[in-house]
Amino acid sequence: MSEPEVVRRPDGGALADAIADALVERTNAALAERGVAHLVLTGGGMGIAALRSLRLAAERGSLDWSRVHLWWGDERFLPTKDAERNETQACEALIDHIGIPSDHVHPMPASDGMDGDHVEHAATRYKRELTRAAHGEASVPDFDVCLLGVGPDAHVASLFPGLPEVREDEASVAAVRNSPKPPPRRITLTMPALRSAREVWVLASGEGKAEPVRLGLAGGSTDEAPVAGARGRERTLFWVDEAAAARI
Repeated sequence: MSEPEVVRRPDGGALADAIADALVERTNAALAERGVAHLVLTGGGMGIAALRSLRLAAERGSLDWSRVHLWWGDERFLPTKDAERNETQACEALIDHIGIPSDHVHPMPASDGMDGDHVEHAATRYKRELTRAAHGEASVPDFDVCLLGVGPDAHVASLFPGLPEVREDEASVAAVRNSPKPPPRRITLTMPALRSAREVWVLASGEGKAEPVRLGLAGGSTDEAPVAGARGRERTLFWVDEAAAARI
């Protein structure tokens, strides 16, 4: 796994714009190298702000969305179009405004979908979709960039400190039934799936993220601070504003 690097910007607005510009550059490089790009999206304030900035950055950088696939690191197990779903927010911020094929957008299942009220079935279905996209060569496709927000408790995706999903080391997707942050039921990529990405980018803005950023850079127990395990195969970037960088 790669050692983390820190990219600092003065405030959240500048940080979102910088993330967007870098994401266009990295995606275009992946398209030039392999003809396809797989990105893992995140929710949260900074994650969605970066997606808003990405709309204009992609136009400036002539990003070919027809060769990009979008995945999610985690999702709240709520009905389709619920305002709290990461998918809903990402559609409003970016996806509804770009020319990406609908079958290149891979949201995690909603609670009113074919799996009904069974979050475990929904997690299994997403796991199978990932495997299909990997053409049977791996459990997940070759993610180029995995975006991750980090919570004040140092969680990433829906991998929360002390919960068993943090320790899952075989499946690529896990169902969460007792999230300490509402809603309690969620679907999440597991740590091995996140760490399979070529690059992992941790996004943090605000003073409430200063301690999680310190823990993430220090490494250590992922059970106590899941962000400490957020590492990419080739590169790991912590994108922080000055407030989030206060304890570095």
